[in-house]
Amino acid sequence: MEPMLSSRETQKVDLTDDQLFYEVPRLVYHIDESFVAKLQGLLEKLLPPQAEILDLMSSWVSHLPQGYQPKRVVGHGMNKVELSQNPVLSHYFVQNLNETPQLPLEDESFDVVLNTVSIQYLQRPVEVFQEVHRILKPGGLVVISFSNRMFPTKAIQAWSARSDNERLELVIRYIQTAGGFENIQIHAQADPTPIAWWQAWSQREDPFYAVVAYKSR
Repeated sequence: MEPMLSSRETQKVDLTDDQLFYEVPRLVYHIDESFVAKLQGLLEKLLPPQAEILDLMSSWVSHLPQGYQPKRVVGHGMNKVELSQNPVLSHYFVQNLNETPQLPLEDESFDVVLNTVSIQYLQRPVEVFQEVHRILKPGGLVVISFSNRMFPTKAIQAWSARSDNERLELVIRYIQTAGGFENIQIHAQADPTPIAWWQAWSQREDPFYAVVAYKSR
């Protein structure tokens, strides 16, 4: 089958080993409070009670709604220190999905897969979503959320060259190409007010985008 993205589209500015880039822990927020609030509000509506959750490409925080009690949360990421600081994780593992997209997890073992502000770094997104489909239970939920922030040298060219709306379309194409998902939804909240480049970034909120889909039953 023809790859969805060309080799040029999956290229990054920084071609060095991803592990070198992520070896230093970054215990900081990569999106602002307004984004977190919108994501938590969405998850509060979507998450089933006592869910088994995979937080894919996670860090030291998972942004689950306050008071929500999952059955378990497994975290995946690129930095062991960051993952070890995440208080909601029951278990975690370190793996470079751009080298090995196959997840070391059992078939149909999760109710929910979350990917928060990290989708832009995947060079083999369709393979990863095929794995997401494999590990989700029938009817299981995937939530991919992002803003317009990124590490520009590590985002793939297909992402950095697109507008926010085009990125939504790209994520939908990832899911559709992987196959086996239905009821794909878009959730978007962005400030349309123009702002000059020289104005402080803090004067506006991070835009919020999410794509939601369910594994076919």
